[in-house]
Amino acid sequence: MCSYCGCESVTVIGRFMAEHEEVVNACGELRRSCGRRPTDVTRAADHLRALLRPHTDAEEMGLFAVLGQDPEFTEHVRTLCAEHAALDAALDRIAAGAHEEMSAFERALRRHIDREENGLFPAAAIRFAGPEWDLVVSMTPPASVP
Repeated sequence: MCSYCGCESVTVIGRFMAEHEEVVNACGELRRSCGRRPTDVTRAADHLRALLRPHTDAEEMGLFAVLGQDPEFTEHVRTLCAEHAALDAALDRIAAGAHEEMSAFERALRRHIDREENGLFPAAAIRFAGPEWDLVVSMTPPASVP
């Protein structure tokens, strides 16, 4: 995970980065469960889903909603939202038994996180002043504990 520009010191960005770490760890659990009992895969997929969906919802409702109002970032934010939907769909397929998609899912998840942590988050940290961050925080749902 990124830590070179200091954007993690922005509370909401720090939260999202910490959640990314939890998501990546849960993805590893899911990868390891593939090929074992179906109940293991179901449990691991449910755990990952319980972390991933609230996380992506929070990003989209807060940071993405505010940053997406800037024409310079609108398309990039749209692309990241589409990736959220694609990751959700892939996770559902893996949970339903499409274990052969696990490697592609993990690569897509890690690539997506990299685009946020090394692109969007630092850009927001540079672009936003206090009022924008206040708006992001007010629009971002609180973290949920699965």
